[in-house]
Amino acid sequence: MRIQTDYRNIWKIAYPIILGSVAQNIIALTDTAFLGHLSEVALGAAAIATIFYFAVVMLGWGFGLGTQIVIARRFGEGNYERVGKTFDHALYFLLILAILLLGFMQIQAPPILKGIVQSDAIFQASTDYISVRAWGILFACVNLLFRAFYIGIAKTKVISWSTAFMAIINIFLDYALIFGEFGFPEMGIKGAALASVIAEACVLVFFLVYTFRKTPVKKYQLFVFPKVDRELYSRLLKVSFPMMIQNFLALSCWFVFFLLVEKMGERELAISNIIRSIYVLIMVPVWAFASAANTLVSQVLGEGEPKEVMPVIFRTVKLSFLAVLALVGISLISPELVISIYTDEPSLILETKPVLYVIFGAALLFPIAITLFQGVSGTGNTFHAMLIEIVVLACYLGGVYLLIEVFQLSISGVWVSEYFYAGFLAFGSWLYLRFANWKESKI
Repeated sequence: MRIQTDYRNIWKIAYPIILGSVAQNIIALTDTAFLGHLSEVALGAAAIATIFYFAVVMLGWGFGLGTQIVIARRFGEGNYERVGKTFDHALYFLLILAILLLGFMQIQAPPILKGIVQSDAIFQASTDYISVRAWGILFACVNLLFRAFYIGIAKTKVISWSTAFMAIINIFLDYALIFGEFGFPEMGIKGAALASVIAEACVLVFFLVYTFRKTPVKKYQLFVFPKVDRELYSRLLKVSFPMMIQNFLALSCWFVFFLLVEKMGERELAISNIIRSIYVLIMVPVWAFASAANTLVSQVLGEGEPKEVMPVIFRTVKLSFLAVLALVGISLISPELVISIYTDEPSLILETKPVLYVIFGAALLFPIAITLFQGVSGTGNTFHAMLIEIVVLACYLGGVYLLIEVFQLSISGVWVSEYFYAGFLAFGSWLYLRFANWKESKI
């Protein structure tokens, strides 16, 4: 069966991921909004702690993306049994990785944060959050594998259903546990962390039930748990390991960005956390369409149709750009209303507004940059994608350092660094796709 790569099929794959990502970001928005009304310290600490957590989880996310590429390639080849074998081997790896990451978070996070966070209040609140949130890694890593499987076989509706389910649970528990409502204990920032852990666990149960009831388990040979195939692991790690490093470095650099902002002051950190939440929400279509492009690139190469790669990427860029343009346009109607979701303090709203205008422009560059970059990863040449990311991140961090430490710009000037990242990433990815030899890539 030939893979369809027209606009309709790209949208068919992407829109459930968009809905799922909207629900996922509603969770982040809710956390930020509730904590913003709790205290400015809690709001700033949540930014540091959440990005630290996700920087660590990105190792699992990267392995999941690599698995997604391999599954999509096997699916494109029609090798369905190999899809299940890849899934099972990835599950072995991710379970071990989750346990190791949990141990790292519990033992190493406090001393690391102590050495790099300037404010004692933010340090204490950050460690309170991470001590609970770390347990979610056990569930998150397996959830990432299910996500990789369903995106890899281009059956993405379950992504939106599972994330909507997670959002409902998380929002209810956020309100109940942060503020002590409905008979629950008042836990403050720890309540936000516990709500996320419980929601992750519930989603894992959802995925298991859905897979056994609605997915042809026998067709894909899922949960057969075969003997370890070293050759398969070698291929899987060849694709996944660079993505693990690349995603870890990307989130780590954003963590460094927030650490540098924290040294500017608690107010600047609070503003940046509000901006981060809005920014990530605007970027939802970008990541969804890029994930669709990643899958389709791998699938068409599996079919032996490399000439379809660039048309897929450019069609996806158009759809992604139009979606982001619509979101930016809606936000421009009343930016104060958007910011007021997170805080009711007039001065904080006033100081956040200029930063919001800065990120609106940057957001319009990312449909090009992220889609091209995910196209590079979709070819299976993830080592080269990692090299592109490393060079771009070095330029980005250099720019951030200059803006904060040398030029000592205001917080709105500091966020101009997003233009550096998007521009360098788009240019580096385009050069690779235009001139590199990727059409015969085997995974």
